[in-house]
Amino acid sequence: MSDDAETRILARTPVYQGSFLTVDAVELELPNGHHTVHDVIRHPGAVAILAMDAKRRVLMVRQYRTAFEREMLEIPAGKLERGEDPSVCARRELIEETGFTPGNLRLLASLAVAAGYSDEILHLFLATDLSAGEAQPDVDEFVTREWVPLDELVEDVQQGRLNDSKSIVAILWASSSLAG
Repeated sequence: MSDDAETRILARTPVYQGSFLTVDAVELELPNGHHTVHDVIRHPGAVAILAMDAKRRVLMVRQYRTAFEREMLEIPAGKLERGEDPSVCARRELIEETGFTPGNLRLLASLAVAAGYSDEILHLFLATDLSAGEAQPDVDEFVTREWVPLDELVEDVQQGRLNDSKSIVAILWASSSLAG
C-alpha cells in the first residue's frame, strides 16, 4: 500500500426513498485495494434547543418515539426543511413544541449524529430570555413540556435515566459551561 492511497467512492446507488430520509448503497475502494459497500442514511439535518430560564431550569419535552416504542424525555428538536437556516428552524421548533419564544438564541455546536452510517448534522442551540405563548404542534406531534432543574438532569444523565444523546450533550455542556 502506497503512502498516497486513499478511499475512493466508486458508485452511489439509491436503495430507499422515504418521506424525508433516503438510503444509498455506496461502493468504496479502500486504501488496501479491497472493495466494500456501506449503507448511508441521507438526512436533511436537524436542530435541538436547550431552552433555559433564569432559575437554571431546562425546558424538556416528553413524546412517544416509535423506534423505541416508548415515551422519551428530550430537549425540543426538529428536522430542517430543505434550504432552511438552522436558527430559523430552531426558533420555529421551540415555538411549535413548547409555545416559548427565545429572546436570545445562540448556536453552540453542529454535531455529526452518527457518522458511521448517516450524514445528519444536528445544530445545537441555547435559548434564553424566553417568552411564554401557545404551543403550535404539528398534527402528528403529541408532546408535553416539563421544566426540570439542570442539576436534576445532570444526575439523571449520570444515573443512566436519561439516554437521548442530543439532550445529554446539551445538559452536560450547560452544566460545565455554567458552573460556578
